[in-house]
Amino acid sequence: MEQGYLFDSTKNQPLASRLRPRNLDEFVGQTHLIGEGKVLRKLIENDQITSLIFWGPPGVGKTTLARIIANKTNSKFIDFSAVTSGIKEIRAVMEQAEQNRKIGERTIVFVDEIHRFNKAQQDAFLPYVEKGSIILIGATTENPSFEVNSALLSRSKVFVLQSLKTEDLVLLLKRAITDERGFGNQKINITDEMLEIIAKFANGDARGALTTLEMVILNGDVDKEGVTHVTKESLEQCISKKSLLYDKNGEEHYNIISALHKSMRNSDPDAAVYWLARMLEAGEDPLYIARRVTRFASEDVGLADPHALGIAVAAYQACHYIGMPECCDALAEAVIYLSMAPKSNAVDVAYAYARTDAIKHLAEPVPLVIRNAPTKLMKELNYGKGYQYAHDTEEKLTSMQCLPDSLKDREYYKPTEQGLETKYKAKLEQIKQWKKEHQ
Repeated sequence: MEQGYLFDSTKNQPLASRLRPRNLDEFVGQTHLIGEGKVLRKLIENDQITSLIFWGPPGVGKTTLARIIANKTNSKFIDFSAVTSGIKEIRAVMEQAEQNRKIGERTIVFVDEIHRFNKAQQDAFLPYVEKGSIILIGATTENPSFEVNSALLSRSKVFVLQSLKTEDLVLLLKRAITDERGFGNQKINITDEMLEIIAKFANGDARGALTTLEMVILNGDVDKEGVTHVTKESLEQCISKKSLLYDKNGEEHYNIISALHKSMRNSDPDAAVYWLARMLEAGEDPLYIARRVTRFASEDVGLADPHALGIAVAAYQACHYIGMPECCDALAEAVIYLSMAPKSNAVDVAYAYARTDAIKHLAEPVPLVIRNAPTKLMKELNYGKGYQYAHDTEEKLTSMQCLPDSLKDREYYKPTEQGLETKYKAKLEQIKQWKKEHQ
């Protein structure tokens, strides 16, 4: 537990600590929350803060926002660690906060990694939140719906913080070079391209970006004039990777995702994993890749292997839960599986044909026989008249027409001979033959 006011500055602190924003104008990112006119900014500026939960990945400003709030409201700031603080420490501080309240001093209690507190520890805050003795600000990387007690959660406003964009991190890095709290008193020679590489390498984490910048500058070459030169070689050593040819907003972005997709379609797992690695190691958002892989599972595998979609979705969830670099194996597993799976685009083709007809025949009425009839009037208008309940038949089939008359007998799904679609093709042919015989 750390108690006291903010922004103790010492030259021995890491760059990320020295450069911690002191107010909202210095804060980078989260414009959806603290941009001009946004809800959280209004609450802070109008001094109307109540208990809050900040939910987001590491290095996006959760702790910084809590400190800015405390500074803005001139409140006493108490920093709890959910790893080292127990109920005894919590209650001692809460009692002090209650005394502070009686003399008109507000106390903000910031709990980092609040999801690590057990139920009893979280419950210890509850009566003091209810009495207004403290304003509780919790930070968590986990979904608070599952990790924060419902009673405490119901008394708090949840704000979702997002990973910082590359341009946000570049702005932060440039400030670090010019700000006297950073390297403003030194002469630094580093290119914009290198700053962008550092920003992409940080993958949305401001703390990580500043730590990397500090490392590359400390390992830079100092000339006779005292200028520190950051070379590409030293940068690559510090981030342990090459600067790959990749631009998430340019042509190469689309070239490489196309290469991944077509390698999987061509059942080439080696090429597919290579292109996957090219994207991930260049800083591509793993969730973007996971979305494209999920699309592939339906578009190019489909019912030839119905498990493909589930594996792709599971990979997406893994990326969401654990992030980089740990999620790279989950994506590789999905990419290899999809590369080896039997291929069929019959589902994609079926929807394309159906979509064309749907657009051309937008006004086609639903056949009366398959309409619901929840009211007397609808029944009088023959809604649902003649409906045949398939479960009541021995074959679990009926000859009832479900398409509009203008599209009667239209065929969209035409299964292939690939994988399990062979089985579905035979089944569909049996169904169609039975219906033809019983019409």
